[in-house]
Amino acid sequence: MEITNKMCNFAFTMLELNKVRLKAYPFSFTLMAPGGQLTVLNVESHVAHSLFSAILGFEQPVEGFISIDGEPLTRSTVRALRRQMAWVPSSLEAVGGIAPLQPPTVQDIFALRANRGLSISNGMLAEEVRKTGGQGIKATLLATGVLLRRPILLVEEPQAASAQYLLQQAEQGTAVIVGTQDPAFTTMTGNKINLCSYLLNKSSE
Repeated sequence: MEITNKMCNFAFTMLELNKVRLKAYPFSFTLMAPGGQLTVLNVESHVAHSLFSAILGFEQPVEGFISIDGEPLTRSTVRALRRQMAWVPSSLEAVGGIAPLQPPTVQDIFALRANRGLSISNGMLAEEVRKTGGQGIKATLLATGVLLRRPILLVEEPQAASAQYLLQQAEQGTAVIVGTQDPAFTTMTGNKINLCSYLLNKSSE
């Protein structure tokens, strides 16, 4: 069987999954997520985690391919392509052998080219946390991911209060992909929203 999205529609591609099948699931995924759009994957949390693990190159698909701007994700390209992505896990607990995301230091933030012209203080991370609209460790993880200034932002189970913040990140050109079944995201509408509702097709493997 193959899972394809029925509602994603856009003019260009940044991140593509083409008939990607993972070891844990008897079906494949096809997805295209462009920069400048908020792509909402309406899937269970464990499915989103597995997909993000594959996108990051931590899990090898059984079939299909993953690419960024047409460049396939392979053993030789994974490190370079991973530098284009920021991953925001649902918690700090390591799952499936993936190390938890570590917040950047103030020195890391200063080193980012996008921030060199800004007046940055030690309170930059706290200010970004406030902007997320969320609370607790999830808000800190999200703010950290955004401050990395990567063209692709992968977010697991974001807080409902951060929906507009994530849309703003997409409007600034980031390819934002969230895995959630929260109605705050799955009911969003607009030309910057890719609401991906997945269906099981009867096509055989």
